[in-house]
Amino acid sequence: MKKSALITIALTVVAVTLALAGCGKSAKSATQAASSDTKIVAVGSTALQPLVEQAAEQYQAAHPAAKLTVQGGGSGTGLSQVAQGAVTIGNSDIFAEQAKGVTAAKLVDHQVAVVGMAPVTNPDVGVKNLTMSQLRGIFSGRFTNWHQLGGKNEAITVVNRATGSGTRATFEAAVMAGQKAKTTQEQDSSGTVQQIVAKTPGAISYLAFSYIKADVQALAVDGVQPTEANVATNDWKIWSYEHMYTKGQPNAATKRFLAYMMSAKVQSKLVKQLGYISISAMKVQKDATGKVTTK
Repeated sequence: MKKSALITIALTVVAVTLALAGCGKSAKSATQAASSDTKIVAVGSTALQPLVEQAAEQYQAAHPAAKLTVQGGGSGTGLSQVAQGAVTIGNSDIFAEQAKGVTAAKLVDHQVAVVGMAPVTNPDVGVKNLTMSQLRGIFSGRFTNWHQLGGKNEAITVVNRATGSGTRATFEAAVMAGQKAKTTQEQDSSGTVQQIVAKTPGAISYLAFSYIKADVQALAVDGVQPTEANVATNDWKIWSYEHMYTKGQPNAATKRFLAYMMSAKVQSKLVKQLGYISISAMKVQKDATGKVTTK
């Protein structure tokens, strides 16, 4: 066989080998891209976390190929991470326009529920109703003993959520009237707050309705009870939308999950079971400035 023929055969073998390797690499890249498209990471609001977690469990049971991870961290964390592209969904109790350092115009708002929030105390304090002024006085430090408010002679222990918490931002917007909250212990999660208030004599904080258990006392404010019906009419003032933000329009997998969040299975069943309120039940609406209008 001539030398030129041998060279031709060798070059052909190399070309075929490289082509096969390229096909393998392309297939691997396609698989990785598909995996990336089906993986959904939702981070942020701990007030919204229970709803998204249970909805994700149900969704994955029906769609085994879907890969969903749900984490807390607070609304500020959710908004900043989705804005950076670090996560697929940023869960938040506040509008992106209300968060510092976030360009709201780059995010798309998907409102999936409404959450009511209420002041909660350890059951031993002897108080079940406060005026808004009294509630503000507790969190600003003006009142320091429950006896000043008609309760037991017991020191008031204020437990706050951390800066960046959407629950805190919602509570302060509705209650504090521009006054600064006193410096006190801060907690990163609603679950931790619930446990501390339940176990600490004289403690007070605030929680989403979904976290209010039998071992804490939810307080009425100005004689209005913290109920879903009162939230729907804005007679109860401490509430917010639950937002699931995406950076730009969601990809196909995320869009399908967000559609599931708005399905009857979630809105008519899971939302109610967990203590949230369907947006369709609201008789009023609220914008990013806090203005409330009748629907």
